[in-house]
Formats: sequence, structure tokens, C-alpha cells
Amino acid sequence: MCELQRKCSPFLFSASLALAGFLSLSGLAQGQLINVDQEIGVHDLPSMLAPSRHSSDVLATSLATIIHDSEVCCGKDSALEFSVERADPKSLQDVATRLNGRHVLGDGRSVMVKAEFLPADKANAGYLIGAMTTQHAMLMQWNSHIYVIHGLIYLWMASGGSPDRSPDTGGALTTVVHKFLLWDTGYSDSRREVVFNRDTDDLSKVQGFLFVDVKPQ
Repeated sequence: MCELQRKCSPFLFSASLALAGFLSLSGLAQGQLINVDQEIGVHDLPSMLAPSRHSSDVLATSLATIIHDSEVCCGKDSALEFSVERADPKSLQDVATRLNGRHVLGDGRSVMVKAEFLPADKANAGYLIGAMTTQHAMLMQWNSHIYVIHGLIYLWMASGGSPDRSPDTGGALTTVVHKFLLWDTGYSDSRREVVFNRDTDDLSKVQGFLFVDVKPQ
């Protein structure tokens, strides 16, 4: 995914023959129409409610949602308990720095945590869709508040050609993310479901994204 990140412009992903493998991962089937909204999401995420709307509780609960392993994150005696407590809940970059690296579980086993912070102007559609495709939810900080990204709405666009052409006719393709489907873990009612619409909301108010992956060592 990092390789894709270096090659792509913000929120745009140019799909060429060199990236044909990613096309299959993204679910682009031969003959499928482009310029049609498609939704991708992470399945079986736990529905967790923060004990309060305080930013530190929302951070811990949001991290626990995307990691969904209580031994790792983020409650009492978990591997990341103290790292999360020390992190600045107003800075996903600081959170990434605190989490990144080796951590020890309660039974003495070790896990390696890869935590990658992406400023809004560095994240691209290929990276974000790739995370969803591999069932990795992410965190998003918008207006200084942390949300869980559990899904995306995006479309494939052809670089030139008619709007109704299909991808099997050849030519470069580009993905564009239109909406981020979010959860606010500070709420359990209708305020929990939040949508960031890139066409109407201010992207400059998005501070960035956090990708977390945990593997046994």
C-alpha cells in the first residue's frame, strides 16, 4: 500500500497495466460499468460505545473498534493501554508514533504494531480502497474529532472516452472517493452514523488518517 501511496495524487488513483493486480483486489470485474457509485466496507466490526465523549475515551474506543482484539487494545492490561493513555487524542500523528513498534501482551507474547499516519493531502483513493479491500478499518480526524472509517463510496472513471464505456475496452482508469462512511463512537443513537461528503464538506478540516495493523512477532 505504501508503494501506491508514493505513486498517487491525493484522492486520485491512476490504474494502468502496471497496477492491474490492484484492479482485481478492488473488485473491478470485466464488463462492469464505470462512472457508477460503488460501496466498499469492513465487515464484522464491533459496535463499541465510548464511556464518555471525552476525546481520550473516543480515541481508545475507536482504536479498539478497528483493532478488535481486547488483548491488544485498549483496555486495562492490554498491550497498548499505556501507549494510548500517553497519546495526544488531538493528534493522530502522535498516536501513530506512540503505537508504532513492538508491544507485549499480558501473557508475555509480543506483537508488532504498524501505525501509519497520513495527512489529508497525502492519502489517495488507491490506499484507502486498498485498506477497505483487505478489511482494515481506519481512523479519520475531522474538525479535531476522531471517527472510525468503516466504508467508502467511490467510482471508477475513464481518462477520456464516453461516460458509459466499460473498463474492458482499455485505457487508463482512475478511482475517486466521494464519501467516507464514519462512526462516532461517542454516540449510540442516530448521531453515531456520520458521512463525510468530499463534494460538499471542507477537506481542509480533515487533519488526517491513521492505519493500524497488528501482527504476532
